[in-house]
Amino acid sequence: MLRPVLPLLLALAPLVASGAEKVTLALNWKAQPELGGFYQALAAGHYAQRGLDVSIRVGGPMVNNRPLLPVGQAEFLIGTNLIPAFDVVKQGIPTRVVAAYFQRDPQCLISHADGPVKTWDDLRQAPLLLGAPGRHSFFLWLETSQGFQRSLIRPYNHNLAPFLVHKDWAVQGYATAEPRRILEASGKEPNVFLLADHGWASYSTLLETRQDLIDKRPELVQAFVDASTIGWYEYLYGDAAEANRLILADNRDMTQGQIDYSIAMMRKWGLVDSGAALTGGVGALDSERVTAFFDAMTAAGLFKPGELDPTKASDSRFVNRGVGLERRAELLPASQDN
Repeated sequence: MLRPVLPLLLALAPLVASGAEKVTLALNWKAQPELGGFYQALAAGHYAQRGLDVSIRVGGPMVNNRPLLPVGQAEFLIGTNLIPAFDVVKQGIPTRVVAAYFQRDPQCLISHADGPVKTWDDLRQAPLLLGAPGRHSFFLWLETSQGFQRSLIRPYNHNLAPFLVHKDWAVQGYATAEPRRILEASGKEPNVFLLADHGWASYSTLLETRQDLIDKRPELVQAFVDASTIGWYEYLYGDAAEANRLILADNRDMTQGQIDYSIAMMRKWGLVDSGAALTGGVGALDSERVTAFFDAMTAAGLFKPGELDPTKASDSRFVNRGVGLERRAELLPASQDN
C-alpha cells in the first residue's frame, strides 16, 4: 500500500514546486528503522528540495515489491543484499544497484549467553534455526567456506520459542532486531555473531533503479541518491523524531523502543557509516567488491562460473563523491565520532 502522507505534504508544500517529479520508492520490508534514512529524507524535505515528490510503498512478508521496478510502477527499490541484483542480471532485467546504504549486512547468528555456544567455532557444531531464504543464500557460503553442516539446520518460521527452549541451539537474525526480542524474552543479552565479521562481504539496503533512468534521467537518480544520503546521516546522528513518526504510522507493529535499539545497533556495528563510506560518503559502492562477492557466491555454488557479468549489477557513478560528509561533521563532532 502507499502510505498516506497528506499532512506531511501540506507541511512541505512551499518546498515542492508544482512541477515536482513524482517518484515511488518501493521497500523490501515493512517500515522500520533499518530504512529510516529514506523516511528522514522525506520528513526533512530533502527530496522536495531537489524537486522530487516521493511516495514510499512498504513491503512485508506477503508483499514482493521487486516486480514494480522493471515495469515502471516504482522508480527505486530497496534490495536486501547483492544476490537479487545478480539474479536480475542473469534474467536480463535492466536494473542496477546505484548505492549501498549498509556497508555491512546486519545478518547474524545468535546463541544463548548462558549456553554452550560461545564462539564462531562452536556455532559450526550447533543446531541452527534457519529460514528457507537463508538456506538457499548465505548458508551455502557458511557450508562451503565456513564448515557449517546442513544436517544441523532446523526450520525457522521467525518463532523464537524453539530457540529459547534449547540452550545449545543458534538462530539466524538481524543484529538490529532479534537480539532485543531475545533479551526481552529471556532477560539475558545473547551472543551475536555478525556474518560480516567472518567474511560475508555483501552490501545491504541497496538502492536499485532502472537502466533507462540511469541513461535518460541521471539527474533524477543523482538527486534521489544525494537526498537519501543526507537523510541517512540525519537519521543516525540527528533529530529523527519526524521520520520515526512516519515509520510508526506505516508499521503498527513497530515500537519506539525497537527504533531506539535498532539505531543504536546500526551505530554500534557500523552498518551504515563505515569502511568506504567514511571517505566516500554513506551509500558508497565499490564495483570490485561487488565482483568479489559474486565470485564468493559462485564458489559457494549459488551461481555457475561465467553465467553472468557481475559488473552489470551495479553502477557507482552516483556515489563515492563525499556527499553528506559536511553534514556528518556538523551532527557528530570529532570527540563523539564512533
